[in-house]
This record gives sequence, C-alpha cells and structure tokens, in this order.
Amino acid sequence: MESSPVTHAANPTNLVIAIDGPSGSGKSSVSKAVARALGAAYLDTGAMYRAITYSVLDAGTDLSDAAAIATAVREAKLEISVDPDHEHVVIGDTVVTDAIREPRISEQVSAVATNLEARAELVRRQREIIATNVRIVAEGRDITTVVAPDANARILLTASEEARLRRRGIQLGGTQDASALASQVLERDKKDSTVVNFTQAADGVITVDSSDLDFEQTINAVLDAINTAAKK
Repeated sequence: MESSPVTHAANPTNLVIAIDGPSGSGKSSVSKAVARALGAAYLDTGAMYRAITYSVLDAGTDLSDAAAIATAVREAKLEISVDPDHEHVVIGDTVVTDAIREPRISEQVSAVATNLEARAELVRRQREIIATNVRIVAEGRDITTVVAPDANARILLTASEEARLRRRGIQLGGTQDASALASQVLERDKKDSTVVNFTQAADGVITVDSSDLDFEQTINAVLDAINTAAKK
C-alpha cells in the first residue's frame, strides 16, 4: 500500500505532525520513518525527559524532591538533534544518546514526566524547537493535546498490551524478563497517565492501531492518516 505525498491546503510548505502514544507502540521508530518520508525534522520529546532523568540521577538528586527536579529542568543545558537519521542528545557537557535508553532510565523517568513544573519547562522548549523548523514530526505523550494542539495532523499511535510488551522486549534484545518489561512499559504508562491522557484520542485526533500491522504497514497507516487530516 502506497501513500501519496502530504500537503496542507493552506500552506504546502509548513507542516507540523503531532504523534502520541503509549510505551512500546512504535511511535519513535515510526515517527522517524514518517519524518524521512515527508522530508521533515523529527523531535523525540521523550528523549528530553530521559536526558533530564539521567542528569538528576547522575547528580544524586532525590527523585521524590519535586522542587529539586523542577529546578534541575529549568537550569538544564539540553541539546537534542532533530535529524531523523542522526540521534544525538547532550545534557550539560555529556553525550547521553545511548545512556538514556538504559532500563534504569526507563524505570525512573516518570519522576520527571509527572512533575508539572518540569513538564511546563520542557513543553516550552519543545514548542521553541517546533517553531524553528518548517516541517517537523514531533512525538511523545502530550504533543497532540498540549505541545502542538494546532498541528496539521494529530495522531494517536497505539497497540495492544501484548504487542507493546513484545516489541519492547525485542528492542531491548531480550535482556529483560517479563516482570522488568511490565515495569518499564505498563507501570510507566500508569504513572505518566496521572498527568496526561495518551491512551485515548482527544477530539480531532486520529487513532492508528498498529497491533496487527508490521512496521511498513504502520508507516503507511500514519501517512494515510496525515493525508486524511490534510484534506479536512
């Protein structure tokens, strides 16, 4: 199944695509592929939360100290690449591109993601990044509702619990047992859902369920959803 090029009736050049979804839904890999297909930049907002988590853990900050975490976010020197073919994340003077994907970060990132002051600061930075790119695909958990509610297309990419656990297990190379996977995927979603709803599509958001789709089919389904939104 092929998808036609995406344009927007009002402005065929400017394009903002917002994609949300739960852990293991495939939103990062799919969003990168969609960005490549559209000739757009790519913003992984989850990597920003992970980078802050790495930083506060490295500094020995008490994760239960909400004020300390909020301060750390406001003071953070954070750099993130928006090239879908080159992931590069720097916090302070440390390159953390690979380190932020470690299970220990996944297990603790909700301490930052559920901190409302931290979220507000990161949302501000995310909006700045989106504003400086003519065409961009931004993915996370609150992009369709908070960060870019006026995006040209807003999509909720979801999948069944079984599919999400299986995909995350493959992504981690089979290094995590069932309990660890459940903690990283399901428990994290449960915690994060206390501050943002990323399991049900808001009004105007198109749902793409990838449970029974392979990678290429999911990409095409998202591109089709973008085309549908562009025609409205």
